[in-house]
Amino acid sequence: MSEAPKKTVKLVQIASALGRKPGQKETLIGLGLNKIRRTSELEDTPAVRGMIRKVAHLIKVEG
Repeated sequence: MSEAPKKTVKLVQIASALGRKPGQKETLIGLGLNKIRRTSELEDTPAVRGMIRKVAHLIKVEG
């Protein structure tokens, strides 16, 4: 049996973390983002979805 390919989600940071709450800044770092226009591709899991929801105003989701 072959494994199904894992779904991924691509994130792009579109806003700065300056002046944001510490939890939001740490969440961006956890997602692999810390500068504007930096991209990160992560596995689509419930934990990642929760982190995306927390900083949705600072990032753009592509696919």
